[in-house]
Amino acid sequence: MTCPLTSRLATPADIPVLKVLMERAISQLLPAFLSPEEVAASHEVMGLDTQLIADGTYFLVEADGQIAGCGGWSRRATLFGGDHTSGRDAALLDPATQAARVRAMYTDPAFTRRGVGRLILALCEEKAGAEGFKTCEMAATLGGEPLYAACGYHRIEPFEAETSTGLRVPLVRMGKAI
Repeated sequence: MTCPLTSRLATPADIPVLKVLMERAISQLLPAFLSPEEVAASHEVMGLDTQLIADGTYFLVEADGQIAGCGGWSRRATLFGGDHTSGRDAALLDPATQAARVRAMYTDPAFTRRGVGRLILALCEEKAGAEGFKTCEMAATLGGEPLYAACGYHRIEPFEAETSTGLRVPLVRMGKAI
């Protein structure tokens, strides 16, 4: 029997458990798509951007009292990365001409293929649309790309995020009209 999924906005009190979930997701789910070096580099270029929590645009999905996943959207220019990632840009986007950003989506390895990611995407698209955004974009991992494609996102361009040590992580910019 599958437990029903519930969602709520993340709060600052959730940050410690969110960081653990993200570390587990990167370490356990990305090795099927990336080399060990790329997985290690992913920890530097991915992670929690607490601006999303402060903006009230970051969701937790729970199943039977456990956090099954997290993710959010942003009205800010930064496309990907956590608090520790260089190159972030907190400038506000124009909903009439720019795409909202789907950000920091992670599913706990124990809850894959149960609708967690689809629920988070639906929440993000609904809330971004309510603020006037017509499109969403994201920087998808190779592991997340199949889900996003199944949910109507199209490839815009592949690119690589570079770490401070020169390691690169392959990502795919994807978009969707909402």
